[in-house]
Amino acid sequence: MTTSVSPLPTERAGLMSALSSLGQVDLAIIGGGATGLGVALDAVLRGLSVVLLESCDFAKGTSSRATKLVHGGVRYLAQGNVALVREALHERSTLLHNAPHLARPLPFVMPGYKCWETPFYGVGLKMYDALAGKAGLGNTQFLTARQTQACIPGVKEAGLKSGVKYWDGQFDDARLALALARTAAAQGALLVNYCPVTELIHEHGKVAGVQCQDAETGRSYAVRARCVVNAAGVWVDDIRHKDGDALGRATQAMVAPSQGVHLVVDREFLPSDHALLVPKTEDGRVLFAVPWLGKVILGTTDTPRDDLAREPRPFASEVEFILGEAAKYLERAPQRTDVRSIWVGLRPLVRPPENEGSATKKLSREHTVLVSPSGLVTVTGGKWTTYRAMAEDVLEKCAESVWKTSIASCRTADFPLVGAPSNASARPSMTTAPGLNAYGTEAPCVADLPGADIELAPGLTEAMVRFGVRYEYVRSVEDMLARRVRLLFLDAALAARLAPRVAALVQQETGLDARLAEFIELAQQYQTLPD
Repeated sequence: MTTSVSPLPTERAGLMSALSSLGQVDLAIIGGGATGLGVALDAVLRGLSVVLLESCDFAKGTSSRATKLVHGGVRYLAQGNVALVREALHERSTLLHNAPHLARPLPFVMPGYKCWETPFYGVGLKMYDALAGKAGLGNTQFLTARQTQACIPGVKEAGLKSGVKYWDGQFDDARLALALARTAAAQGALLVNYCPVTELIHEHGKVAGVQCQDAETGRSYAVRARCVVNAAGVWVDDIRHKDGDALGRATQAMVAPSQGVHLVVDREFLPSDHALLVPKTEDGRVLFAVPWLGKVILGTTDTPRDDLAREPRPFASEVEFILGEAAKYLERAPQRTDVRSIWVGLRPLVRPPENEGSATKKLSREHTVLVSPSGLVTVTGGKWTTYRAMAEDVLEKCAESVWKTSIASCRTADFPLVGAPSNASARPSMTTAPGLNAYGTEAPCVADLPGADIELAPGLTEAMVRFGVRYEYVRSVEDMLARRVRLLFLDAALAARLAPRVAALVQQETGLDARLAEFIELAQQYQTLPD
């Protein structure tokens, strides 16, 4: 099975008209990140009527700020969470199969500078291979020092004794989120970005729908639904508090956010198609250097924080940690002036509320699905790799606790996303600079649009901007340069220079202000390292 190459228009007036004429739907989803989009696709493929509402742009939050890895979780294996790793490895294979134009296998190398490191980690990675079974991407290999250097040129030579190579995957997170949204829409779901939910509708103590507001016009809409799913990521507690306040009931927070920081540098620091991974740095955290779309991502840290900023800023200590640890393993140590972009992702760590224990089902140590007394279904936690399994868990909970009836079986395990080629061997590289290959089977549609021969920057044409507005829900220059193409995340200064031309095209297509000034300010933030 392959998806159609004829793109579905995302013209705003049509979306809002459809929203205004909705009758009651089976499922209203709050949140357009990986989890909410996964639920939308799963639900519509089961024959359910679905509307998804996102307050900003799809994947604006955590889901565009991942480490770009599709992985089973080597660190969870070290903790003994075998079932969790097995599930993630299975989902890794499924994701790579369903979106071969946006995800592909990636070899990792752990360099060994102590005699015990390579055999110790190698044995664990052999177990990783065994758990993957037929879904494995390649066999773990023990490397000599010379072989390690051949795989990851640029690794520090002094003291290098050996290495171990294993396989995981990598992907373009924001474009995968967009592919989920567009695939769900192609199957009949209604998805609207820039339309925040302002209130929940309650009847007789139960959630019966949502009130939302078009961020562009200010017009409000009421959406009635048989079930409401709160998939707002690190912001799920905002919705849960609305639910509790409406019923005069105290609601405990269930998210304890932490942040991961990523620094992007040029490929010359690691001129390889292999990623470098240090599983345990001096303070116990992980360090990685991942080639991605022509650059190298350095990170990440895991630091608790109390606020939930839409654009969180890194702490100075995190930047120093990453650069300091990178200097220990790279022959040429990146300096602050080498950083092309810096960005932060918030991760929703879950602490299920005690006062809802009987209604709480901890489905794994990674994600939680909870049903409040009003029937509001909340899902949070987890990671990109297991988004599809999370969606299955959510819909099972909806059927069991809200609808109290059976529903059709899940179909997402073998359902290619928009743009997926039928031949997986056509996978484009994820380590080289992007271009038309990110569009998969839709590349000819992009090439047919005006401006296909006018390149704004390597890998970005005027036609891509027009395609973004017409078929990919783009409403601003940020949508285009941050998430449809990933320039803000790769080279913030270049993104700022291109922004006026891109904004002009977006404004030409939409007739709206493309919010250029806001983007220039954001790009400056992505260029600025804390002192």
